[in-house]
Amino acid sequence: MGVNLYDVAYGVEKAIRESQEFKQLKQLYDQVNNDAGAKKLFESFRNIQLSLQQKQMMGEDISQEEVEQAQRQVALVQQHATIAKLMEAEQRMSVVVGELNQIMLKPLEELYGSMDQQ
Repeated sequence: MGVNLYDVAYGVEKAIRESQEFKQLKQLYDQVNNDAGAKKLFESFRNIQLSLQQKQMMGEDISQEEVEQAQRQVALVQQHATIAKLMEAEQRMSVVVGELNQIMLKPLEELYGSMDQQ
């Protein structure tokens, strides 16, 4: 009998939830959301970030004004200690998820990589 990949995936989900990286991320996220000023600043930053990402994905040009606005917003959020810590925790979590993704996709990379060599 084969392995049930969905059971394994739910096990990974549980492990992520129990990981120190996720717990720290959640704690910082809750701190930001419980501070009205920080929450507003963080949401504004996220909205600008999402807007620019959507434009990029659609192949639209990003104006110099939009770039400058984004840079100003980044400078503001980096000055807020809790938001800066949250962003660092997000980055760490992103690295973990990227590494997990590489591990999970290794069989496919090996399979298709070997086809290139044939």
